[in-house]
Amino acid sequence: MISADNRPLIQAWNERGVRFGVLLVFVFAACSDSQPEQFEFQQIGTTMGTTFSVKVPVLPDNVDRKELKENIDQTLAGINLKMSTYLEASELSRFNKRHSIDWIPVSSELLAVIVEAQRVSDLSDGAYDITIGRLVNLWGFGPNNERKKPDNDSIAELLRQTGYELLETRNDPPALRKKVASLYLDLSSLAKGYAVDRVAMYLDSIGIRNYLVEIGGELKASGQKQEGQLWRVAVEKPDPEQRLIEQVLELNNIAVATSGDYRNFFDQDGQRYSHTLDPRTGAPITHQLASVTVLSDTTMTADALATAFMVLGHEAGMDLAEQQNIAVLFIIQTDQGFQKFQSPLFPSDSL
Repeated sequence: MISADNRPLIQAWNERGVRFGVLLVFVFAACSDSQPEQFEFQQIGTTMGTTFSVKVPVLPDNVDRKELKENIDQTLAGINLKMSTYLEASELSRFNKRHSIDWIPVSSELLAVIVEAQRVSDLSDGAYDITIGRLVNLWGFGPNNERKKPDNDSIAELLRQTGYELLETRNDPPALRKKVASLYLDLSSLAKGYAVDRVAMYLDSIGIRNYLVEIGGELKASGQKQEGQLWRVAVEKPDPEQRLIEQVLELNNIAVATSGDYRNFFDQDGQRYSHTLDPRTGAPITHQLASVTVLSDTTMTADALATAFMVLGHEAGMDLAEQQNIAVLFIIQTDQGFQKFQSPLFPSDSL
């Protein structure tokens, strides 16, 4: 992300050794000589190992600024305590430690995120899978951050303990069941999106209709900025050496998420290994897709789909997007430079 307020590049969900590079410009200033925008309410902080920002052009008269800040912080802290793999006391960490194939009660919030993850897994035929947590850790993209290529036997062993079909969900009462006791979940690919949605829902509930909520590059825009202007964000060209804009979008009541692998990788023995793992092979992706940007009604769904498309690659991903009417932008790396492909529903550049 290139931010209009000149914040340094932040990388999303640092809890996974930087899950995704941030690829979106939020509150984009159209001209280099534009003055910084003034907001009635702006809150910037940290959560889930990355930064967040909430911007509201004008607060309703009945909304207390201090109380609003506290409630946003509490909302984000509560989600982190449920879904982090880095906090040993989190609900997800406690579930991962339970080596049991019995039903395990969970909160409705955790269940809702996992149900959506399972839906995207099924939609993508397993290209998206939250049960790859042990493989993520094996490659060093998890809490230990010890990045190295594992041996094939270790990969094969963990693949036998991986698969979204090995996890069952129950709505009433909320519960999960592992078919393999060692199953380990990682929600890094959609928990940020869920947190954006929850903050947006809170703002809606207190009568705020115009806002931009962003966590580590995943964002949701509602209504308008000041003076009736739509929110504008820009997709960054996936170049690790410089920060250039690929495409500018105008947003209204829509969520955006981007996944990319050009900032988070490691090199070993002359080979580059991406942080994006293919759950079907247990190894990093090797195709030319550099970044994916998805628009959806919810940030959680956009977040998960962006990861799924990143694994699928732009050809299979485009087939899925057209079948399911998903708005998505693919940027691939070629010998001649970057090339982009977008589904019919993805908007044109508004620059």
